[in-house]
Amino acid sequence: MYLHIAVLLFGGTALFAKLVSLSALDITVYRTAIAGCALLLLLTIQKKAIKLHSRRDYLIALLLGVIVGIHWLTYFAGMQLAGIAVGMIAFFTYPVITVFLEPFFHGSKPQLKDIFSALVVMLGIYLLIPDASLGNDVTLGIAIGILSAFFFAFRNIVHKRYFSQYGGPQTMLYQTWIACIMLCAFVEVPPLQVDTINWLLLITVGVIFTAAPHSLFAASLKNLSASTAGLISCLQPLYGTFFAFLILHEQPSISTLIGGALVISAAFYETWSVTRRYKQ
Repeated sequence: MYLHIAVLLFGGTALFAKLVSLSALDITVYRTAIAGCALLLLLTIQKKAIKLHSRRDYLIALLLGVIVGIHWLTYFAGMQLAGIAVGMIAFFTYPVITVFLEPFFHGSKPQLKDIFSALVVMLGIYLLIPDASLGNDVTLGIAIGILSAFFFAFRNIVHKRYFSQYGGPQTMLYQTWIACIMLCAFVEVPPLQVDTINWLLLITVGVIFTAAPHSLFAASLKNLSASTAGLISCLQPLYGTFFAFLILHEQPSISTLIGGALVISAAFYETWSVTRRYKQ
């Protein structure tokens, strides 16, 4: 239940790229600041550790925070340009990107099935692209969404390899604060000029759609494997597309649905193959 609620909330996060009338950078800064405060309050109430074990861990936290900041900035920018459905599909190229990034850390090589998955993803993305020019907002949004997927995949690999000894809320506390500090100097609309409706939306996305799902996701991993969590996470684009249709009245085209099905199928297959390999 924790995991499904977390994935449902993650799927709704993309809506705020359209609902909040601020730039992607401003949304990212305010969202991370609010989420960081919520996570600090949660850790304080639970009387859990906030400090890290070593100086090396603080450097890794700094790197993760920078990567997360770029990921969230590009995530919201991609949604604003391409729309929720297309933006989320582009972002969900990250499981396949992960497969090609991991060999740089483990010294292995992608298998033939991974190359096939990459080709399926490329075909799916091709069906999403309305125009080959980056002058088209949707095409540019897809490119930015794939860039966001790259940074998300990179964050996950670095976290798993160097920072997995810490719990989810503690890890996200440092990442949200560092991302906020890194980007706050570039804020276009200062806090006093943000209207009440946007503040309510930002608090909602920061607490309910950021701090809460990350904490629930971390709690679910006590009883479920990361690979099982990854499989269920493939439902995010489905939830996101449904919310966008229900709330924003975005109707995906047939080519979007077919391209999305190809991308999500490849993501599901890659995650499932990891699950099967760990069980053997």
